[in-house]
Amino acid sequence: MPDTSYRPGNAADFDRLYRDSYPRILRTLIGVFGDRAAAEDCTQEAFVKAYQAWGAWRGDGPAEAWLHRIAIRLAISQLRHAKLGTVTELLRRIGRPGQHRQLADVVVESDSLLSALRSLPPDQAAAIILRHHHGYSSREIATALGIPESTVASRLAMARQRLNALLSDEGSPTVLREQARRR
Repeated sequence: MPDTSYRPGNAADFDRLYRDSYPRILRTLIGVFGDRAAAEDCTQEAFVKAYQAWGAWRGDGPAEAWLHRIAIRLAISQLRHAKLGTVTELLRRIGRPGQHRQLADVVVESDSLLSALRSLPPDQAAAIILRHHHGYSSREIATALGIPESTVASRLAMARQRLNALLSDEGSPTVLREQARRR
């Protein structure tokens, strides 16, 4: 179903999309990166790329899912090219010891879940965040990740399995088991 609430190329509609979508895009990328500063940088870059392509957007799906697709692809690309070989780079990405990010507006609510999300491949972490935090449908996740809708269920199942294994190894309860059964 086409998204008729935004008109491709219309600057006022893009401004509205930016205001409405920025917090959700940022929270998704915080979950993917595990670092607020890197997620903020990537979010800004994703919106710049989206603005540049705004006139070419076809409106054949939800505009926010299109934005998520741009942001997640950019994040995956950045993570692939990231070199964390030096202490300076590591400190820049995760912060100095004792600095704690505010997790209230992050997809995760515990250090163990954040750590487990970081251990997943970025596309699996993004799928989990889109489903369990943003409530995206399989179709919206497929659009955001640029994958066939039929792949979403298997990607979510693999991610849930890895997360549940990681979290149960730490003795942490997982909410994903209950949520997965309800879907």
